[in-house]
Amino acid sequence: MSVSKEKQIYTCFSCGATGNVFNFLMDYKSISFSEALKMLADRAGIHINIDVKEKTSPHSKLYEIYDIAFKFYQNNINTSEGLNARKYLESRNIDEKIIKEFGIGLSLSKRNLLSNLLLKKGFDNKTIIDSGLASNNAEGIYDMYYKRIMFPLYDTFGKVVGFSGRIYEGTDISKYINSKETEIFKKGELLYNFHRAREEARITKTIIIMEGFMDVIRAYTIGVKNVVATMGTAITKEQALLIKRLAPNVILLFDGDKAGLKATISCIKELSQIGVVPSIVRLEDNLDPDEYIQKNGKDAFLAKINNPMNIMDFKLMQYKDNINLESSVEKADYVKKVLNDLSKIDDDILREVTIQKVSVDSNLSIEFLKEQLESMKKVTKETIQIPEKEDKKINKYDMAQRALIYYMLKGKDVINVYNNRKPFIPNEKYRHLVQEIVSYFKINGIINSADLITELMKSNKELVNIIGSIESDGFKDEYSLDDIDAYIKVIVEFNIKNELKRIKEEMNKESDPMRKAQIAQRMVELKLRGEEK
Repeated sequence: MSVSKEKQIYTCFSCGATGNVFNFLMDYKSISFSEALKMLADRAGIHINIDVKEKTSPHSKLYEIYDIAFKFYQNNINTSEGLNARKYLESRNIDEKIIKEFGIGLSLSKRNLLSNLLLKKGFDNKTIIDSGLASNNAEGIYDMYYKRIMFPLYDTFGKVVGFSGRIYEGTDISKYINSKETEIFKKGELLYNFHRAREEARITKTIIIMEGFMDVIRAYTIGVKNVVATMGTAITKEQALLIKRLAPNVILLFDGDKAGLKATISCIKELSQIGVVPSIVRLEDNLDPDEYIQKNGKDAFLAKINNPMNIMDFKLMQYKDNINLESSVEKADYVKKVLNDLSKIDDDILREVTIQKVSVDSNLSIEFLKEQLESMKKVTKETIQIPEKEDKKINKYDMAQRALIYYMLKGKDVINVYNNRKPFIPNEKYRHLVQEIVSYFKINGIINSADLITELMKSNKELVNIIGSIESDGFKDEYSLDDIDAYIKVIVEFNIKNELKRIKEEMNKESDPMRKAQIAQRMVELKLRGEEK
């Protein structure tokens, strides 16, 4: 990893990550740009109002409404009307500390209390209804939630964006009612407890994935804090990417029933597509984590999460379920499935251990299984055309473009040369990056790589990666304007070659003698220009 104090940027040669102090913190601590900015400002002793930009966002009214509702529900649970709700929570071993930690509140039996409060605060009917916290009929506006314990749902920055309301007295068709999706609440894009779990996940290098928020809260009561929940939905690609941000080690701990098993298999599939290989914990007696902890206690639960199954042991268990290994056909199918999974795993130790287990199960020799695996790996590679390690050799035309960009990032004199000569940059991505550099210089009068990266992070992160790739090319820092001129000449040479090729193709298609003569004259002019460059 290279860190340039002069440029105030870093580049990791292993993973390709590039950026400045802001996105280093964003990636390392899994936080937003605003949070990184606030953290660095606090460290430097600079006071900034981090909420200024958020208050002018198009969704600021929704955030305000949910903040008011959050405080309203919290206040309700601490009144005399909240006594039964508190008793219910106590019966579920949720004490006052956890109620405060998770902001648990209460909606009361009257169905217009929150709506009236929001109207008094100046919000109009449409905005209140759009928030999902109220609806209307012929009699007017009314609260969606009433007589339910309210669990706030947060976005990745820790802002309340929704609620889940649970009955605590009597019966109802729906035990839980979740907020409808809004502009600020997309259930499939969030993980419950993400904002609390990320620091603990970073320290422990492990994140535990559960289904429900009550499972997460229960884990908290016994000191397990590196936990998040999918809130009962099948995991989405967006949630998988959030999980990948949290920690290198992922443990799936879904409910012990068939639905939990199905969710585990679905999650494994989604995570594998982004290169995450999780471990798995399965709970007995169809229990969910909340029930398991209450029934078996802290030590039993910790033993579970400290000794999860690896992914292949889980799959062996699944493949052997309900099959007869005495049947040659079923045994062969079992072996093929396991070898197919192993062909996609790079962990040599895991492959070796799994092959030994399959050898015992199938009564086939380890040598035979390894031969079959190698054969399968070869076929898989040929079928899906797995790319070999990237060849980092770059032709001289690409190298000239990259060198020009590298030195444009170092000094305004190179940018001035480019502006005077204005060579056409053939590579589209490089061309866009050059345009961004020129635009930044025109606005600011200087070039600063770190600040440019901050700007690009907002609009085009791919260009940030290109800067990192170019920084790792090993160009020397010293240069002369003759060097820059040479790079531009190589770029011009490439453009001329491409134009000559295009014109030749045009001539081959042309039948008009006069037009052919004009094209030939154009070719002569281009060749002369190439000789002069």
